[in-house]
Amino acid sequence: MSDDSRDVLEVLRYELNFLEQGGYRAQKNPLVPISPFQDSLSCINYGLPRRPNPCRNCLLWDFVPDQYRREDAPCHFIPLTPSGLTIETRQSEAELEANLKAWLRDTIAKLEQERANGKV
Repeated sequence: MSDDSRDVLEVLRYELNFLEQGGYRAQKNPLVPISPFQDSLSCINYGLPRRPNPCRNCLLWDFVPDQYRREDAPCHFIPLTPSGLTIETRQSEAELEANLKAWLRDTIAKLEQERANGKV
């Protein structure tokens, strides 16, 4: 479990809203690659070039499968689809955005239901 004190629902809702408002496309510079999650406020190291906070302290850590937790960007290995597509999977920007939005909506709904049932 992560040490991130932020509310996971608030962060995921923010990320979804960010994507729905144009998100990564709006800040796209052709000379700088965009990194979903890492280039938004969802990242515990957002705006910190040296990434001083270990990823294990980020609230997204809880969604990363164990076998990918040693990757440089573990959040890029969160399964976004039932078939296991991730940010690292080769897909078009449109497909990635659609899969990321769907994952966020599903995860938010699941967490809201768990809270309503007193599980979280």
